[in-house]
Amino acid sequence: MAEKPVLQIIIGSTRPNRVCGAVAQWFIDRARQDGQFDVQVTDLRELDLPMMDEPNHPRLQDYQHEHTKAWSKTIEASDAIVYVMPEYNFTFTAPVKNSLDYLFNEWANKAFGMVNYGGVSGGLRAAQALKPVASALQMVTMPDFVTVPMVAQHIEDGKLNPTDIMNDSADALLNHMASLTVDLMARRKRLAEEADQ
Repeated sequence: MAEKPVLQIIIGSTRPNRVCGAVAQWFIDRARQDGQFDVQVTDLRELDLPMMDEPNHPRLQDYQHEHTKAWSKTIEASDAIVYVMPEYNFTFTAPVKNSLDYLFNEWANKAFGMVNYGGVSGGLRAAQALKPVASALQMVTMPDFVTVPMVAQHIEDGKLNPTDIMNDSADALLNHMASLTVDLMARRKRLAEEADQ
């Protein structure tokens, strides 16, 4: 039986009193129940990357620090990426940008999805702001996002109570990513073989 592609779900808030964990856990559970991916999770608060401290451009992959080498291995081993993140001041968080900037080649040709939450917009402005960054890293951004508007109204006892729309949009994102990931895995394999010739 073929191994499932690896979906790396990245928890993109580091605040002490965040609700990101509740939103992420709902999506993590949904992705595991879906069964199309081997779901792995990175919490940026636990990863605790310092602000970019590598002396060389990440495209060179000449990493000097162990935290960068470990992060590189995590993303290199992933086939698809989903960031779960809030919207701060109409955009994405500094820890999200920092985690992306540490690497370059490792992100390329991987499906990229977002689960956003916030107030009225549900984090859509953060998602739209992150799309060109993902594109610059040669990821393939999904056209649809999962949004959780008025997130505080959906949190009870530390857990997210999703609506049918949230569940349906999560399932649609996972299905779209799964179908695309197969093609992207083949593309990465082909590019690697060409580079070895």
